[in-house]
Amino acid sequence: MNHPLSCKCGILKGIVAHPERVNRAICYCRDCQAFAHFLGRAGDVLDANGGTDVIQTIPAHLTFTQGQQQLACMRLTEKGLVRWYARCCNTPIGNTAADFRLSFIGLIHNCLDNNEKSLDASFGAVRMWSFTKGAKNPVKSRTPTMIAGILRLIGMVVRARVTGAYKQTPLFSPDTGVPVAVPKILSSGERAAAYKNV
Repeated sequence: MNHPLSCKCGILKGIVAHPERVNRAICYCRDCQAFAHFLGRAGDVLDANGGTDVIQTIPAHLTFTQGQQQLACMRLTEKGLVRWYARCCNTPIGNTAADFRLSFIGLIHNCLDNNEKSLDASFGAVRMWSFTKGAKNPVKSRTPTMIAGILRLIGMVVRARVTGAYKQTPLFSPDTGVPVAVPKILSSGERAAAYKNV
């Protein structure tokens, strides 16, 4: 059963297929926290410890049904992840590698929150707690589940590469590998502002 995706104002909508084939993680890295601050959404993206609830899947399982022209993306640095959001209301969508052949997206919970289908019901419980050193308060690192989650993610990426599913992405041109929106690369001043409260 598909899980609905929507920005907060409802202009951008879509679905996530195969919700049973995902990793679910809480990421405490400084970059994810900076992204939330860049969007002005830290209050509803980050938990009390600065964590972001992330659903890891492949872009082939993501379909936009309306408002795709609202997609925007940024990079904290020239070599950083491509971080996608809806420009209409600054709802974070997810993070991808710059090379679409590395087929994964970490969908951020805000675009998946839904009154009818909870994240737990669709995607299961959190399996990974990553970059816990960046947490605001001590968070226990769970090495065995972290290793299992990493192996699961590697499996997804490799499978997509072997089957050619990596070419099925609404975020990049499969012919040129260029993102469908031009990434905004933060200036040093913008980057400092984003990290100020991290």
